[in-house]
Amino acid sequence: MGTKVSPLAPARFPDLPVIGGVRFASAAAGVRYKGRTDVMLAVIDDAVVAGAFTRSSTRSAPVRDCQDKLEYAEGGQAAFLINSGNSNAFTGRLGEEAVDGICNAVAHALQMPASRVFTSSTGVIGEPLPWQRIADAVPALRDALDPHGIEAAARAIMTTDTFPKGAGAEIELPEGRVRIAGIAKGSGMIAPDMATMLVYVFTDARIGHEELQAVTAAACNRTFNRITVDSDTSTSDTLLVAATGASGVDASGQAAFAQALEAVFHNLALQVVRDGEGAQKLLEIQVTGAMNEAEAHKIGMAIANSPLVKTAVAGEDANWGRIVMAVGKSGAHADRDRLSIRFGDIVVARDGFRAPDYSEEDASAYMKRQELIIGVDLGIGSGAATVWTCDLTHGYIDINADYRS
Repeated sequence: MGTKVSPLAPARFPDLPVIGGVRFASAAAGVRYKGRTDVMLAVIDDAVVAGAFTRSSTRSAPVRDCQDKLEYAEGGQAAFLINSGNSNAFTGRLGEEAVDGICNAVAHALQMPASRVFTSSTGVIGEPLPWQRIADAVPALRDALDPHGIEAAARAIMTTDTFPKGAGAEIELPEGRVRIAGIAKGSGMIAPDMATMLVYVFTDARIGHEELQAVTAAACNRTFNRITVDSDTSTSDTLLVAATGASGVDASGQAAFAQALEAVFHNLALQVVRDGEGAQKLLEIQVTGAMNEAEAHKIGMAIANSPLVKTAVAGEDANWGRIVMAVGKSGAHADRDRLSIRFGDIVVARDGFRAPDYSEEDASAYMKRQELIIGVDLGIGSGAATVWTCDLTHGYIDINADYRS
């Protein structure tokens, strides 16, 4: 875990609504770190569970286990057990045994089926998980469960993160008030297909599994799958959403609920980008005028993942030629003579040529801001998409060169 907090970090962890039917606990199991919590347990009294996961072909044993269990994720007690320090990925049969051992330990302590225990692991790849240390900590975790323990849980799942990430919402539906609270971890190895992170979101709304899965997937595609730090997709990406129904408020078919859930996802996703390893700047890329939304997204990610673009941002260099390069290499349809580019409100190129009133001085001054917007209009269609990334600094190299040291 980094010691210097990102300059883009929020001032403090937010005050999140307490979700009826959910309790949290954290503990120091000594998985990898010394002198800090590294395991968290969330117990949901009666849960409908939905999720989204990495598409990596080398995804971890915990991911595969969670995917299998989602088929039986409606109703009854459930538990999420997450550890940091070791991803339990690329560990073969030992990884599967570790998942079974942890799930059985939680199931025994809570007197519930192991099929309702969902585990996640984050950290170093390729090292066997010392799962017995986690199993030994389960009784203490059970005894420490607290409805107000969500911030400590967020801290327990951090790896190279420099701050804990949380977001929440409260909305009024026709039958009453619904609350949503979520936590996430993520800093490096961040790219689409679940954004290379761990995310756990809880709501007291009443909603069926099929609909919760649908709104979760849709919101994920517009948030977590539109961020990138370094273009690398993890083996461990996991998003789990648990609906307790404790409010008694039916959220089925309620657009306001889906929008609030997406807003929480969006907040958490941007916190991950703000905590990108070594990040000093937040970059929003707005693509319009593409052939369709998919092509707009492809162009946005080509720009966001370009090392040349990201280092120019880090160096506060208004090198818009690198944007032209990234659009051209994306593989999406583009017409040089219709392309326009802006930095914030400053138009730097229009219709395939440098804007007549372009001011290098103004553009350079804009690049000194901590939060930047790059706008690209293809001028060939109505497709639009927005993606988010951060700059690429020497800090990223320092963190990842020493990650296993």
